[in-house]
Amino acid sequence: MAVAQLIAHAAGSRKEARARVWLRTGNGRITVNEKDLDAYFPTPALREAVRQPLVATNTQGRFDVVAHAEGGGVRGQAEAVRHALSRALLGMDDALRGVLRKQGLLTRDPRMKERKKYGHKRARKGFQYSKR
Repeated sequence: MAVAQLIAHAAGSRKEARARVWLRTGNGRITVNEKDLDAYFPTPALREAVRQPLVATNTQGRFDVVAHAEGGGVRGQAEAVRHALSRALLGMDDALRGVLRKQGLLTRDPRMKERKKYGHKRARKGFQYSKR
């Protein structure tokens, strides 16, 4: 039995989530934290988000993807894996940059949770003002 050859490795992030992805030669199997993609991410939208770079570059079924995600929530982890997978594909073949860039898959989404301010209930909601 032949050992799968490592092609590329990359890291990606979204909010508090971080992900590392390894691309190996294979038949399109995607595992996240040693679980199958369908078992790890509960909704079809999250699975679609992870597969988006492969669909955009038309490389489905050519590589096995091994991902390790940590921190944040399920959505953040899915988008972190997507970001890392896009970077790994770029590391494998620089000609894919235009396709990935056009889809917005190489840009790290900078939006973060806003901190709670003192004198407020949440980041922006204040306490109810009573004039009398």
